[in-house]
Amino acid sequence: MRIMISCGEPSGDLYAGALASEILRREPAADIVGLGGQQLAAAGAHLIGDFQGLSVTGLTEALRVLPRSYAMLRRLVGAARATRPDIFVAIDFPDFNFRLMAALHQLGIPIVYYISPQLWAWRSGRMRTMKRFVDRVLVIFPFEEAIYRREGVPVEFVGHPLVDLVRVTQPRAAFLREHGLVADAPTVALLPGSRPNELKRIIPDMVAALPLIRARVPGVQFVVAAAPNLPDSLFAPLPILVRERTDDVLAAADVVITASGTATVQAALHERPMVVVYRLSPLTYRIGKPFVRVDTYAMANLVAGERVVPELIQDDFTPQRVADETVRFLTDRDHYARTRDALRRVREKLGKPGASGRAAAAVLAIARTQILRP
Repeated sequence: MRIMISCGEPSGDLYAGALASEILRREPAADIVGLGGQQLAAAGAHLIGDFQGLSVTGLTEALRVLPRSYAMLRRLVGAARATRPDIFVAIDFPDFNFRLMAALHQLGIPIVYYISPQLWAWRSGRMRTMKRFVDRVLVIFPFEEAIYRREGVPVEFVGHPLVDLVRVTQPRAAFLREHGLVADAPTVALLPGSRPNELKRIIPDMVAALPLIRARVPGVQFVVAAAPNLPDSLFAPLPILVRERTDDVLAAADVVITASGTATVQAALHERPMVVVYRLSPLTYRIGKPFVRVDTYAMANLVAGERVVPELIQDDFTPQRVADETVRFLTDRDHYARTRDALRRVREKLGKPGASGRAAAAVLAIARTQILRP
């Protein structure tokens, strides 16, 4: 059995690795190839290409990586033409994967979309593309299933893979002491994002908020969960960097300041009150804003169905606003407790353990149907 997988950023790579592991546990002889990173490779897949340098946010940034993206697209299509995978699994990364799945559909390869693009948030016209090319969509948020079902797209809610991937390796006190921090001091985790262009727009105001917080919360300390495969220079001048241990950072924190994205789900799984921030380039924001169909961005809020954590997006993202929201969590016990209760309910909605296994079973079922087809 040959399976091609394509993902384009660290969170997708994490899910791809877990999926590949579950596939190989069920089908040890499967040959998994594709586009990914360290996690997919470590799971036993052969990488045709690495996504480093392909993942960006913003229109102008995307234009700069187009030549590299098209070269990678041609490489993957060529490999599919030569080896004829029994199934293709797209994991998020829609700007690239939509082009790839269209090409593979022409080769008669069944397509599963896992970690589906957020069509309910913007660019809803892409639903027609999904309906045309995709054999099954595997969604990880409960509210997505009804959206795809309403549009006539075969869909299955498998739950969120991060439920299984939470790995806390040290108690809070030991972790903090290991990094030169005080075990019982108020602790704020900083998660500024995983793409270089995100960091450049987010870190300056995040850094500027820290002295404002220190001035109002004596003894407060900060620790950064740094995304893998990015140089330390991108995180300067943030304080203590910790790599490959995001769960330990979150488990040791009282409050989280995080870029919008997968990290908000990770923080919700730890039931950590968070301040969500994000900023696009001014041009991208002005062009894209009219097409956005939701009034909240953080996945924790979308899953909750209400705004349970503050979001500071674009012009609202200022050092003073970040400090105000963070200090409120650190000093208002009732507010902190209410938010943790709301995040506990979010965690419950993300599904039971075993999401990657359920996704693997769905992928293999479709692949086997293809193999048995006369």
